[in-house]
Amino acid sequence: MTQSTATFYELGIAPKILERLDKIKYTTPTLIQQKAIPPALAGEDIVGIAQTGTGKTIAFGIPILQRLAQVQGRALVLLPTRELAIQVNEEFFKVGQAMNMKTAVLIGGEPIRRQIIELQKNPRIIIATPGRLIDHMQQHHIHIGDVTILVLDEADRMLDMGFAPQIKTIMSCVAPVEYRQTMLFSATMPKEIISIATSHMKMPTHIEVAPPGTTSERVTQELFVVKKEMKNTLLQKVLEQYKGSVLIFSRTKFGARKISRALRQLGHRSAEIHSDRSLNERKEALEGFKRGKYRILVATDIASRGIDVTGIELVINYDLPDDADNYVHRIGRTGRAGHQGHAISFATPDQKDEVRTIEALVKVAIPISQHPQVPVEEFIKSSKPAFQPRRGGGFRGGYRSSSGGGSGRPGGGGFKPRRPGGFGAGHRSKPKAA
Repeated sequence: MTQSTATFYELGIAPKILERLDKIKYTTPTLIQQKAIPPALAGEDIVGIAQTGTGKTIAFGIPILQRLAQVQGRALVLLPTRELAIQVNEEFFKVGQAMNMKTAVLIGGEPIRRQIIELQKNPRIIIATPGRLIDHMQQHHIHIGDVTILVLDEADRMLDMGFAPQIKTIMSCVAPVEYRQTMLFSATMPKEIISIATSHMKMPTHIEVAPPGTTSERVTQELFVVKKEMKNTLLQKVLEQYKGSVLIFSRTKFGARKISRALRQLGHRSAEIHSDRSLNERKEALEGFKRGKYRILVATDIASRGIDVTGIELVINYDLPDDADNYVHRIGRTGRAGHQGHAISFATPDQKDEVRTIEALVKVAIPISQHPQVPVEEFIKSSKPAFQPRRGGGFRGGYRSSSGGGSGRPGGGGFKPRRPGGFGAGHRSKPKAA
């Protein structure tokens, strides 16, 4: 997590909240927190662009808690997934105990009756996914005309998931723009977000702590080129080299089930998260992964922004994502809260265009490696010269990044981008002996 040089005491935060931050050992704000909290406390509308894992929840959570203690009305936080909603609520609970402010979480997959009971307690903060919130609105369980603080978190993901019509409906029902504070946070800035900012916000303060598509400097990246039928073999070899927790991304829920089943047959403690799993099953999988019950979690992109687990050693893109933006969010699950992380992607020989798109987004050339027991040369003949292995010829110790770094991890120690000229430029025609 990118750290600033400021402290929370310099940001205008109320003493009660500062005492709580000290108690839970939140001492140094991240850059997005340092830049967003003061204007948010002043009631300004905000468009915040920051990479995943930079502490955006605190950036809007503290201003919500402090302002609701001073003004009438309620806050509504909209998120794209159930997991994110649950995690945001947990963060509010940790920080907001000093303010004794009730929250309600409205998400699918849970009994609606339980949520109705929570709403009857008149919570000041509503944390919801768009679909379930509209269900409650249509059944007259909640009226949101008194919402004077609105937050759209992971806004680009909500738009990707087709929530634009629901968001438009919700924004038409909350307090008018002149009486409402609106904060929009995202890791990327598609044109739909610009449209929201211009149509539903009043002169928003634009805060960008990293350009869209920026990945954490603490995450090293690596690419293996492998035929589809050899992915499981390569996966098994990679997992033998890492001893910590591993998050594996599959493009489909069917693939996630298949990968998880194969891992269990190999004796790995693994669980899965995808849209076919019930909310309770997804909660159990995520909690088990956090506690160490499961060493490996297999997920689809439904979880690329819904997993906030500190200390994930490795992210594996078993399949490249459909959308290059999701690559940023996937690998952002490692290297969080100041930790180092590593991301490995498997690409088939015909996916050079997808890799080129990802590299253009992250503005880095991803080093190509080969595993000594899964020779890459057999798999790249059809795609030369686009796919060529980096110099090295070994994995986990024998591999060298283009900067010559030696962190003991593939691609570790930092690597320099390839020379300009598109995908594959700067690769050697043959692996150079280590």
